[in-house]
Amino acid sequence: MTEQTPATSAERAKSRRIGALRGLWPFMRPYTALLTAAMAALVATAAVSLTLPLAVRRVVDGFESREMALLNEYFAGAFVLAGLLALGTGVRYYLVTRLGERVVADIRKALFARVIDKSPSFYERLMTGEVLSRLTTDTTLIQSVIGSSVSIALRNILLLLGGLLLLALTSVKLMGFVLLMVPAIIVPIVVLGRRLRRLSRENQDWIAASSGKASEALLSVQTVQAYTHEAASRDAFDEVTETSFDVARRRVFTRAVMTVIVIFLAFSGIVGTLWVGARDVAAGAMTPGELVQFVIYAVIVAGAVGALSEIWSELQRAAGATERLVELLEATDSVQDPPAPVPLPRPVRGAVTFDRVGFVYPTRPDQAALDAVSLHVRPGETVALVGPSGAGKTTIFQLLLRFYDPGAGSIHIDGVALHDMARADFRRAIALVPQDPVIFATSARENIRFGRPDASDAEVEAAARAAAAHDFLSRLPQGYATELGERGVLLSGGQRQRVAIARAILRDAPILLLDEATSALDAESERAVQAAVDRLSRDRTTLVVAHRLSTVKRADRIVVFDDGRVVAEGTHDQLVAQGGLYARLARLQFTEGRAA
Repeated sequence: MTEQTPATSAERAKSRRIGALRGLWPFMRPYTALLTAAMAALVATAAVSLTLPLAVRRVVDGFESREMALLNEYFAGAFVLAGLLALGTGVRYYLVTRLGERVVADIRKALFARVIDKSPSFYERLMTGEVLSRLTTDTTLIQSVIGSSVSIALRNILLLLGGLLLLALTSVKLMGFVLLMVPAIIVPIVVLGRRLRRLSRENQDWIAASSGKASEALLSVQTVQAYTHEAASRDAFDEVTETSFDVARRRVFTRAVMTVIVIFLAFSGIVGTLWVGARDVAAGAMTPGELVQFVIYAVIVAGAVGALSEIWSELQRAAGATERLVELLEATDSVQDPPAPVPLPRPVRGAVTFDRVGFVYPTRPDQAALDAVSLHVRPGETVALVGPSGAGKTTIFQLLLRFYDPGAGSIHIDGVALHDMARADFRRAIALVPQDPVIFATSARENIRFGRPDASDAEVEAAARAAAAHDFLSRLPQGYATELGERGVLLSGGQRQRVAIARAILRDAPILLLDEATSALDAESERAVQAAVDRLSRDRTTLVVAHRLSTVKRADRIVVFDDGRVVAEGTHDQLVAQGGLYARLARLQFTEGRAA
């Protein structure tokens, strides 16, 4: 399947119309009852708001009639209407705000669920910081729209339509003056609204780019500081942030201009209408109460138009945010599970086969990472993969875990092709110790338990002992309960690697992948961990990637890679006797080791 990742800022088309907000409906559909209740409260408050001017008219005309009993009734009715308006507004606020929070929570969960299982190739085109921006900034915009703006927009539409109808019933003549102002108000909304839509989308794109820059620098802060790159990083972040600010400034200015024009035209119309109405009252053509009623309705209509002009820009921003979220939710991945997956046979024996596998990384299409590689690993066999950097060793692991699919050939576990199985199914049979181990910002115990979430504390500690990690973990301030900090900042490189090895030991999977698993260990720790790895690999299929040949001498078989091809295989002694690349690497390492 062709991979479809979200477009970059430069590649994105101009923002679509406000109809993009329809993408939110699938998330709102499960809460139609809550939505219906909110709409009922909204209609009720709008109706009460439109009824209040009628009560005011009665009160004003009641002063002239001097009928105090009737006047008291009118005032009492006005108080009741005010109470109903307050109650309805509170209920509406609660319902729509709750709906907004619920929908946004669902969107965030759905979005995270979509991106957490995406393959590495997906993230080669989309920065993690941009994904985080969509999870936070964009969803916050949508929460504001669902929980506030849409409700206010609908309420003002009802007030606008109801107000226009009641204006006509109050005075057709004055209504004509009001209608003359409508085209003059709508034109700037439409014209400037298009510009607002484009600037809103551009603003969100630059905010996402800013988050991406910050995330990249902060995740590599030690490297940034070690190379005294702080100033350059600040400049790069400042440039993107200032560009975002400049776009935001233009958006805010456009919205301010639109607000000025709309409000001036709306209230100029009210003043003109009031002047004509005052002349009619003086001529006896209408009562003072009717004029006051008309003015209040005119204010309601003008206020509704002004509110809609402001809310329109918010809806434009939300439409842009919705586009970005829907784009990410609908993005396809080059690596997907089959519609009807074949289960991995149980118990898992651990036979691994690469059959003439060819592969190129998406970002390096002209350079073959693997070229017609065939490899068969028998159940329980320990096979070491050696060769210079970039020869394709780690790529074997990437493909075996199906982070990528090969461009040619096939890969099997126990005779079943990887692309015929669900990824979660065969990955449960694999334990990985990567070259750069990942430590989560949680306790040492939970970091090890990540290998098998249902493991007991005793099993966690047993795995730590086997990985030579128990001693230093016990000496931490709270022992195994100590929080290790973001990316394991409390541990040294070797300690992080031993925690990762303990995690793999606890997983107790039939296939073990060790990618430079002892590269960050001192000699004493390496011996301890190597002994644990030797014990661990006796009953399972083990693939070992290593540059230090001393760690693979006891492997059942050594496969030598060079330039994406298998160039030799055999035991350590056989390969040394054959000469070639392995013999040269062994001579360099072991000679340097003795010289040191």
